[in-house]
Amino acid sequence: MTGSRAPVDPGTLSFEATVESGGREVTLSETYFYPEGGGQPADRGTLDGHRVADVQTRDGRVVHTLADGELAAGASVTGSIDPEFRRYCARAHTASHALYGAGRRLLDDLGYGGFGITEERVRVDFTTSTDITDGTLAELERLVNRAVWESRNVTWEERPRADALNDDAVAFNTKTEEGLAGDTVRVVSIDGWDEAACGGTHVTNTSEIGPVTVLSRSNPGEGLTRVEFAVGPTGIDRRATEKRAALDAAAALGTNVESLADRVAALRAERDDLKAERDDLAAELTAREVADLPTVERDGRTWLVGELDRDANTLAETARPLAGDRAAVVALVAPDGSLAVATDGEVGADEVVGEVTETFGGGGGGSPTVAQAGGLDADADAVVAFLRGE
Repeated sequence: MTGSRAPVDPGTLSFEATVESGGREVTLSETYFYPEGGGQPADRGTLDGHRVADVQTRDGRVVHTLADGELAAGASVTGSIDPEFRRYCARAHTASHALYGAGRRLLDDLGYGGFGITEERVRVDFTTSTDITDGTLAELERLVNRAVWESRNVTWEERPRADALNDDAVAFNTKTEEGLAGDTVRVVSIDGWDEAACGGTHVTNTSEIGPVTVLSRSNPGEGLTRVEFAVGPTGIDRRATEKRAALDAAAALGTNVESLADRVAALRAERDDLKAERDDLAAELTAREVADLPTVERDGRTWLVGELDRDANTLAETARPLAGDRAAVVALVAPDGSLAVATDGEVGADEVVGEVTETFGGGGGGSPTVAQAGGLDADADAVVAFLRGE
């Protein structure tokens, strides 16, 4: 036999077959093991008690790699497929179709960019012009679980290749999906919800999927948005974790989960008001400290030079509006070795910074009107004295 019967009959988990090619890498007259492909991992199980380590399709035939031992050609064997892993993969694969169906209802210019199952999570890669936000993820999860609750029938059939390709209702991912070669295409349908070309194993009704929990989104490549979700225990545990976190946060804020978003929004507004008040007070304090700084005449120009305990950016922001107003040159030095210089353009701020760094080390630069330096190897008093020409 050249192909696996797993996609057609996913409920068969035990079967009899004859070994056609023996050894550690075995081909059978018939197999219900699903070979890795289309984003779905290979089935697990045994052949006559030998653990099957891997199942792959090679040259059109299904090859079962044994973890230990060998099987002789011509021997009759019993194949046993791990029911839990098969069930998980079928649920996860069908859930990906349900998620794509939800995407059809929310996302514009939707395309199918890829799919993959691991033991912890499942990914679906969308191509879409819609920005998938946190709100979109929540709505995708809601719609998927509605489709699960509605117990929609899941069926599959072979359709003429040309007919399927010309049907806009059928989703294709020609890079990763199995079963696209030949004259026919296997199409999996969730009644009234989704249709897709697919060679994987599936449940027969969406109610068998169980709860679906959307986990995250990311951008794995240009034009792609990856949505990851979980079915089974991983998804259930994630929901419980998020519910506990929401309840704890609501309790800490003295509200309930339903009002949590409003309470957080109110706290953010309060925080923003306090930050604005703080910034105004800081600006007022800076203005007062700068007003107390003395000026000095150098080379026929007024220089305002002094120490100000602020970060480098604040020094520059403070100096800039004073240049040309209180003094032709404004130079402010911080205790941490930062320097900001602003001028009216007659004296180059970058030249002043250059003179300082040449004398006291550090580095910096800027334009003729605004320049900064850092890492000066001297205390602020020494730099101030140097800039005053003392």
